[in-house]
Amino acid sequence: MTEKIKLTSDELRLISLFQSITSATARDCIMDEKMDRVIFVVNKGQMGLAIGKGGSTIKQLQNVIPKRIELVEYSDRIDEFLKNILNSNMINEIKINTRMDGTKQAIVVVDSKKKGVVVGKEGRNAEKARLLARRYFQISNVLILSPEQTTNNNNNINNNGVIV
Repeated sequence: MTEKIKLTSDELRLISLFQSITSATARDCIMDEKMDRVIFVVNKGQMGLAIGKGGSTIKQLQNVIPKRIELVEYSDRIDEFLKNILNSNMINEIKINTRMDGTKQAIVVVDSKKKGVVVGKEGRNAEKARLLARRYFQISNVLILSPEQTTNNNNNINNNGVIV
C-alpha cells in the first residue's frame, strides 16, 4: 500500500522534537514550504495526546517550531484518512475512482455551503489532502465537490482540484 517514505534529516529532527514534547508517536513529518507549515501524521488514537489538554502541548510545540503546525491522525483506510485530514463532520461521501490510465483519484462530496471550509483558505486543506493521499495511497488527485457537481461532468476544475 504505502511506498517507503524517505525523511530528510530536518524532518527526522522535527519528529524527535515532536515526540519528546508531546509523548505521542509521529509516523511522518512533512515540511510544506509552499504553505509554510509542518504537517505531522500521528498514530491512530494519539491525537489527544499530541494536542494536550486545552491545546497546551501543541502550543508548546508551536513556540519551538517557527512554522504553522498541523496534525493528522493516520488510518490505513483511505476514506478514514481523508476524513481525518478534511474534517469528517463535513464530508458526505468519499469515492475512489481508477482512471483509464491506471491512476487513482478521490472524490470527496461535501455540502456546497461547507465546501469553502473543507477546501480551506488558499486551498490549504485540499493541498494537504492531495499531498498525503499521494504519499500514503498513491492517489494522484483529490477532488472536493458538492453533490450537484458530481452529477454534472461538464465543469472546469481549478488549481485546487475543486470544480468551479
